Amino acid sequence: MPAVSARKGRRTKNEINMVPFIDVMLVLLIIFMVTAPMLTPSQIDLPSVGQADRQPDRFVQVIVDKDAALKVKDGSSNQSAASVGLAELVERVRELQGPAEPGKGTTPVVISADKNVKYETVVQVMDKLQRAGIQRVGLSVQQQP
Repeated sequence: MPAVSARKGRRTKNEINMVPFIDVMLVLLIIFMVTAPMLTPSQIDLPSVGQADRQPDRFVQVIVDKDAALKVKDGSSNQSAASVGLAELVERVRELQGPAEPGKGTTPVVISADKNVKYETVVQVMDKLQRAGIQRVGLSVQQQP
């Protein structure tokens, strides 16, 4: 006769034990609830567009075309703009600025760019002018009607 064992038979469960999962989720929930009020949302102060009381009598205009070509002209005259490269930009702007007027300082430089040009090109122009020590560089802004 075969030997009969006196072992108790345990039935296996076919269900997943959810208790450890719920414990972990509750701990994470508590951590997020405690840390959320401590986080301060960062605020970015964007520059606002302001208008001058009046346009300056004399200014130098740097025009950035849609194909990133640079043109420089005296903004107070009606003459056509002369095409320049980025390397000759500073020299041409200083030539048009002339000597500083006593009491008024240097002639301002206004950058006008096409809306389709990459902003990187405009920043390169501004950087080139500022590294050369040219003061009073601004951007031309068109107001929407």
